[in-house]
Amino acid sequence: MDNFSVVLMGVGPYITSSIIFQLLAMIVPSLEEMQKDEVGRQKITMWTRWLTVPLAMMQSYGMVAILRQYLGNVSALDILSIAITTTAGTIFLMWLGELISEKKVGNGISMMIFAGIVASLPQSFMQTFSVYDPSKLFTLLAFVIVAVITVTGIVIINEGQRNIPVQHARQIRGNRTFGGSSTHLPIRVNMGGVIPIIFAISVILFPNMVAQFFQHAKTEWIANAAVFIMKLWSNELVYGIMYFLLVFGFTYFYTEVIFHPERIAENLQKQGAFIPGIRPGLHTEEYLSNTAYKIIFVGALFLGLIAVLPLIIKSFSGIGSLAIGGTSVLIVVAVVIDMVKTDRIAVDDEGI
Repeated sequence: MDNFSVVLMGVGPYITSSIIFQLLAMIVPSLEEMQKDEVGRQKITMWTRWLTVPLAMMQSYGMVAILRQYLGNVSALDILSIAITTTAGTIFLMWLGELISEKKVGNGISMMIFAGIVASLPQSFMQTFSVYDPSKLFTLLAFVIVAVITVTGIVIINEGQRNIPVQHARQIRGNRTFGGSSTHLPIRVNMGGVIPIIFAISVILFPNMVAQFFQHAKTEWIANAAVFIMKLWSNELVYGIMYFLLVFGFTYFYTEVIFHPERIAENLQKQGAFIPGIRPGLHTEEYLSNTAYKIIFVGALFLGLIAVLPLIIKSFSGIGSLAIGGTSVLIVVAVVIDMVKTDRIAVDDEGI
């Protein structure tokens, strides 16, 4: 109810729309080709904006349906007006985010999410200190230590990458020599960012949401199955294990979507470049694939731990208000790093 406002849904529908087109690009060859040039990417961006509108309308209707018991008698016209208003709020945030990106301040959508997370922190701290007990001093100190370690780990993993050496073949044309330079190909530890966690959240919430609709079904076995699923999902241990496994699996899945070793190997071969000790072509593709999967294993474990971090903190500390989402911390740290890099590039450009 605290979030029931004109911007009730935030930029959630826009993010969902973006993810849908990213997945479609993996399935539809024409969309995959469009992503390779600027004109095609602009068209996909336009389609993403269009898809945001019906998604926002459906999500707003769902939110009103959930909150109808608190809103009293709500007519169809009231539901329509609420849906239109909240959809306009989402479109406004989408426009504002894109405007921030155009002004080179940073990634606008990420900054909008960042602002929402930071705005909720004071309330969490107030809830914690309002019930402060001197006996929980060591628990609070332990929480601060864990928070520092978590932020440090996020920075290390986000910035971590494996630099694969690449050698360009030397070419002699007349009396001139071209090429022969050495560069590197970076493979990031966390390629997917928070996208695997978003995928996992969508999947893990779906069974419980469906079960709530069928818990009062007239067919006995359907009602019993729905109640069983709801009880199973309310078990924090089971929920945490499934959540961790889903994040781990989606990290590899999303890497398959965005990382294409066969294209990289092909481009290196066309440019007359090679990885020292590795034959061009198929051998390079296999080397890149194996190396990426080994590195991503660390990233997948880290993302899984970040996702279940609130459950771990809550089980040990017993203080629910301290269970700040690991995903939220991940987004905040990533946005701050991006803003620092943007400011540094702007200062360098002014110096030049």
